[in-house]
Amino acid sequence: MDALNYTPRDETSIRYDGWRIVVVCFLLATFGWAFGFYGQSVYVAELQRLHGWPASLISSGTTFFYLSGAALVAFVSEAIKGFGPRNCMIAGICTMALAAISIGQVREPWQLYLANAVLAFGWAGTSLGMITNTLGLWFDKKRGMAISLALNGASFGGIVGVPLMVMAIGYFGFAGAMTASAAAMVIVMIPVILLAVGRPPAHSGAGAIDAADTPSPTQIRARAFRDVGFLSVSAAFALVLFAQVGFIVHLIAFLDSVIGRQQAAVAMALLTAMAVVGRVLFSFVIDRMNQRLASSLSFVSQAVALVIVINVHHDYALIAACALFGFSVGNLITLPALIVQREFDPRSFGVLVSLITAINQITYAFGPGAVGLLRDLSGSYTLPFYGCIAVELTAAVLVMIRGHAKTSS
Repeated sequence: MDALNYTPRDETSIRYDGWRIVVVCFLLATFGWAFGFYGQSVYVAELQRLHGWPASLISSGTTFFYLSGAALVAFVSEAIKGFGPRNCMIAGICTMALAAISIGQVREPWQLYLANAVLAFGWAGTSLGMITNTLGLWFDKKRGMAISLALNGASFGGIVGVPLMVMAIGYFGFAGAMTASAAAMVIVMIPVILLAVGRPPAHSGAGAIDAADTPSPTQIRARAFRDVGFLSVSAAFALVLFAQVGFIVHLIAFLDSVIGRQQAAVAMALLTAMAVVGRVLFSFVIDRMNQRLASSLSFVSQAVALVIVINVHHDYALIAACALFGFSVGNLITLPALIVQREFDPRSFGVLVSLITAINQITYAFGPGAVGLLRDLSGSYTLPFYGCIAVELTAAVLVMIRGHAKTSS
């Protein structure tokens, strides 16, 4: 881009166009996580009820979804560069709507895998890779705050979107509810995207997205895998999300036998709400923090929460431990992008964030299965949860290993 056409941006101004994009990304995350992440628990329950299929069969479809989505997320940056954020968002919404309708029509196991393959395309166009890459085009200095605020939509999708989906299933049946939910998503999101998402502002200097000397995505990925700083970040967050997702998926099953289903539901709701609180509070200071240290302390706080969960069987203590665990849940999907922004060549931001997101997703896809397997082998959740603690503490050390600052990976 011609530097003469560059106009400085005041990201602190409420009138700055980027904050409108934050709102769009918040809505995108709401629908993306409601259908793609949290919705999987609804699909498993409903398909098992309707068809009597084994939970392992349906859950394997969920793992297939995560792995397929990870393969696609790695290339989100190139898609945005080639087609623009608006077209990619619209494609993601339309594909996710088609997948939602298809899941409601599933009659045979092979159809579930096909629907989850389509859902993976929708997930790639509405989830973390799309949101962080898009906001990276509008924000630099306030990128951390923008990403944190937008990703509150992920929690909102779990708090509001899933209960509404379950309520719709009660009124319309599974197939009707999925069709109605998909229609609502398209009706809300397409006009919003068309009206609000235009061309990103020009970037100056080395940060220009389309600078002539920008390394190719293949070169960026190859260099990243030889960079100690990148490997430490990607491995640490992959391990933590493996433990985090595994713990959360099995939390209700664990707490049900300890404090009862009603209290377990309260604990899960508080965990999700604290993810929002933690993300909002961090958004005001996260751009000025030592983000590796903040990550390490977050990992340790989750390990402490898990120690309490395993060893203290008092209602209030367990609920408080879930709140402590939840406080850092939201920030763990925000921090990798911010570390990449601070420590790596800005021209590599989109590719590296997409790559880390893909690595994380591939890893945490196996978290619930690993926790479940260890629980079956040991007869309780003590061993798998202690395993999660070990993983969290290992990651807390690993994330503090720094590479070369501002590498051109």
